[in-house]
Amino acid sequence: MSSELQSERPLSPERRLPSERPLPPERRLPSERPLLLVDVDGVISLFGFDPDRPPRGRWQMVDGIAHFLSATAGSHLRRLSESFELVWCTGWEEKADQYLPHALGLEQRWPHLSFDSTPVIAGHWKLDAIDRYAGEDRPLAWIDDAHEQRCRAWARSRPGPTLLISTDPATGLTDAQVERLLEWASAPARDD
Repeated sequence: MSSELQSERPLSPERRLPSERPLPPERRLPSERPLLLVDVDGVISLFGFDPDRPPRGRWQMVDGIAHFLSATAGSHLRRLSESFELVWCTGWEEKADQYLPHALGLEQRWPHLSFDSTPVIAGHWKLDAIDRYAGEDRPLAWIDDAHEQRCRAWARSRPGPTLLISTDPATGLTDAQVERLLEWASAPARDD
């Protein structure tokens, strides 16, 4: 390879001048941070586990319905809020922000996506609301227990960096998934 071609390659983050390095996620303004879209059922509110051996957590009543909240969800979300701008992406819509910040010990309230009641034929029912909120270029990660082929195709075709984290509804968000999200937030990239 000629030295001319080598000089055109971008420098690794470690070799860039301090003024050229991206700010660490915790020092970015909220609008500069990647979005983290957070589902509730199957991520925070667990189901499908063996009732004789439930995961760590507790029952919480929400509008007269019992939900089993993961014991680690609050600490996971607090850690993630240092690197992401968090947004509720759940059929709970505004109810997530009415009930969960207090129940999980979150320090602030978050915005939520609103979903159109019109059935979606071509894609997953959350995708239109995500596109309206995030636009096509803003980096985003999405935690959900129900990602399917249409979600993966959407993520691959989206111009902005996109990461899908799929949870098991019986265990919810794990330590390893939190670490993966934090690593990605430091330099958002397409996750093909």
